[in-house]
Amino acid sequence: MARKGENIFKRKDGRWEARYVKGYELSGKIKYGFCYGKTYREAKEKAARCKAALLTGAPLPTAKNRHRFAYFCQEWLQLERGRVKESTYVKYDGVLKKHILPKLGGCFPLGISTQLVERFKQELLAEGLSAKTTRDILVVLHTALKYTASCFPGVFPAVEIAYPNEPKKEARVLSLEEQQRFMAYLQTDMDNCKFGILLALLTGLRIGELCALQWENVSLQDRTIQVKATMQRLRDYDAVDDKKTKVVISSPKTGASIRVIPLTESAAELCGWFDPHRPAAFLLTGTEQFMEPRQVQKRLARYTKNCGLEGVHFHTIRHTFATRCVEAGFEIKSLSEILGHASTTITLNRYVHSSMEMKRANMNKLASVGL
Repeated sequence: MARKGENIFKRKDGRWEARYVKGYELSGKIKYGFCYGKTYREAKEKAARCKAALLTGAPLPTAKNRHRFAYFCQEWLQLERGRVKESTYVKYDGVLKKHILPKLGGCFPLGISTQLVERFKQELLAEGLSAKTTRDILVVLHTALKYTASCFPGVFPAVEIAYPNEPKKEARVLSLEEQQRFMAYLQTDMDNCKFGILLALLTGLRIGELCALQWENVSLQDRTIQVKATMQRLRDYDAVDDKKTKVVISSPKTGASIRVIPLTESAAELCGWFDPHRPAAFLLTGTEQFMEPRQVQKRLARYTKNCGLEGVHFHTIRHTFATRCVEAGFEIKSLSEILGHASTTITLNRYVHSSMEMKRANMNKLASVGL
């Protein structure tokens, strides 16, 4: 029989057995350790030494200790709802419900360890998720863990997260010949949608920014475009069905994305042809009815197929614009601001791709120094 209030028993073989909490399974199930002694006192002292050796320490006797990790994730998510953009909140909610809570939600916070998070990461990769997607999930987990740790000051275990390496993938960029062929196609029987995609190719606009762009943001006199908004399709939390979504027009991705883009003379002339002289009209329709991103993506897929171009997405257009600018000798700071980046590092690392012709031209410069 166990002593009252203690997990210490006398076995049938005459020995005493002391159980202590050693850790937690991924599901949240408690893992017990066992110590044995000839006397009650010996078993109790052995268990006490084992508990003291545990890095996580003994759980605090508080009400919070009865809650599992899912409880703290939901608390954190509700706090974030008033701090972040709706699109960011939807992302956090999706990552928690689809990946984190099913695997880690049942764990007790003080049982979460570096090893447990590493196992979680390996499971995500084994399911076929990319390194980038897995990294994004772990970033959300890190933030939720940081909040949870604040609820257990001084006793929450130190958890290190090893993020998976993302293999560098060369982005698709249209060659000069492909770009000219595509531009010629867009200018044939041009409608508002073709005009919008061509304008993106000449300015580096993101697809959400293009969809949200209205004529009141275009100044033909100053030959500029003001980027003030972006369009996204997000989950609708007011809908009865969780699968319902809605189109949202909100402020751009970051503060740096709110910007003014100068237009070339040819781009300004192109805008003049399609100006409906209605400030509230959207560029992609010429009316006050908008065209959402997935409709534009479908149109783009049809246009590029007709041109014989493969592997072209809307971001290909943005990458192509940035690369052409560098090939033309653009000053990188100006290009970074036109693209709406927070720093030139993002521009150089992600959006600038040298063509073989550009690399060869630079190599030929060695001849001037006798090499």
